[in-house]
Amino acid sequence: MSKQRKEWLSTLAKAKAMDVARLFAGIRHVPEYETLRVPEIGGVMVRGRMGGIGDAFNLGEVTVTRCSVQLETGEVGHGCVQGRNRGHAEQVAVLDAMLQGDRKGDLTKTVIVPLMEIALAEKETRAKKAAATKVDFFTLARGED
Repeated sequence: MSKQRKEWLSTLAKAKAMDVARLFAGIRHVPEYETLRVPEIGGVMVRGRMGGIGDAFNLGEVTVTRCSVQLETGEVGHGCVQGRNRGHAEQVAVLDAMLQGDRKGDLTKTVIVPLMEIALAEKETRAKKAAATKVDFFTLARGED
């Protein structure tokens, strides 16, 4: 799998369903496709590490929905999203397949870049909220020296 494909799949999977649906609705021509794997809901185990360096441990399960489609032109797309939204997983799979074709440049500009911008804005908002709660500890010289 190419690095670009990993990046767009990551962007699509992390995006909110309503944002993907809004941008998907703006696509002029969505080709016909066959569903290879209907959207199905399941769970995956999430693993963690203490401090990022410790031994791995099972943190818990997360619900995911996955789907696979094949466009009439032959491209196969896969979608896997957190949660139980079947439509979101199907739209991600269709977009993945379409991005492998000749419309990659157009779809990158109209779908992927806007989703990346939304993600960046949300990250900055979270960072500002976290910074507002930051406490700076300092030591005053007590003058005993």
